[in-house]
Amino acid sequence: MAKDKVVLAYSGGLDTSVAIKWLQDKYDLDVIAVALDVGQPEDLGAIQKKALAIGAIESLVVDATDEFVDNYVTPSIKANALYERAYPVSTSLSRPLIGYYLVDVAKKHGANAIAHGCTGKGNDQVRIETAIMALHPDIKIIAPQREWAMSREEEIEYALANNIEVPATKESPYSVDENLWGRSVEAGVLEDPWLEPPPDAYSWTKEPMKTPDETSYVEIGFEKGIPTIIDGEKLSLKEIILILNKAAGDNGVGRIDMVENRLVGIKSREIYECPAAIVITSAHQALESLTLTRELTHYKFGVEDAFSRAVYFGHWFSPLTDCLKSFIDSSQEHVTGSVRLKLYKGSCTVVGRNSKYSLYDHGLATYDQSDEFSHMSAKGFIDIWGLPNKVWSKKQGKS
Repeated sequence: MAKDKVVLAYSGGLDTSVAIKWLQDKYDLDVIAVALDVGQPEDLGAIQKKALAIGAIESLVVDATDEFVDNYVTPSIKANALYERAYPVSTSLSRPLIGYYLVDVAKKHGANAIAHGCTGKGNDQVRIETAIMALHPDIKIIAPQREWAMSREEEIEYALANNIEVPATKESPYSVDENLWGRSVEAGVLEDPWLEPPPDAYSWTKEPMKTPDETSYVEIGFEKGIPTIIDGEKLSLKEIILILNKAAGDNGVGRIDMVENRLVGIKSREIYECPAAIVITSAHQALESLTLTRELTHYKFGVEDAFSRAVYFGHWFSPLTDCLKSFIDSSQEHVTGSVRLKLYKGSCTVVGRNSKYSLYDHGLATYDQSDEFSHMSAKGFIDIWGLPNKVWSKKQGKS
């Protein structure tokens, strides 16, 4: 009699490698491992073979990089998505896409359940499971990490006892996640928010003091909110991201060290490396400052925060996110132009911006003899603008 099948989100790391063996022992299930290529610098061929060696009946690698860039990173760029004004939601963005393909494989292979290696107090369990629930409401979800409650040290021992090769060691127990848009690092000594991250916590970015002494400049051209040109060369967004990850990382740009509010209610110290995301977001914000009206700019700040929270909180497949994306898309109609940035020893500074849709009027902004602003109009404007407060002060205000 054939066994029931479970589709496992597989990364090749400690948690999911251990999960293959555990799902077999605990539930007597045939495991189909699914690894998603979202631009992470890993040998997915080796990961595919590793899952089979551990005992998976099938190991699939899905190339989803273009889909990730076009349908997930692109809306994020338009939204200037920064959770808590700092984190470019890089890991968060990949989770709904992973959920989508887990459901797709489960339907095609007649699986009875979907499993993942997320911890019971992490964000990713919510993001993946809410995606699965939205796309396949009736399928069973198994989360081994919530059931076995092993510490990271115990997981490593379990892996060694079962001849499972894992990248983590007791000496370097980092939990790392990577995709084209960023790299996240947690666990180990990083759990003490007072300690400076050791050098081995970083991989994509150089220590700022060890970067070149010469200033580097980069110019990014945007079309309706999306980068299409870098230093005069028209390229795909994926190619631009790869170039900026290298160029900005070599200049020490993209390091983020923050204590964030996880959606499960705890605070967590996280290290991120997002060189391209930081540069592109900085450039996009600068271009918007030139092309959007004041009222749209200010209103969009709130929409950006709402979008970032929706992504971080796992609500990608939701009516709210759909409506937010529609508003954001509409706001980008005239966000076309170029931005020049300076990269130097960890800093990313916008030093120039231009657009054929620029709302910057030199005649109105200048203080020289070409000034066209109506100074005499200011008196009447101020009288009317301040009138409500003037009336309040006379009637109800305190001296």
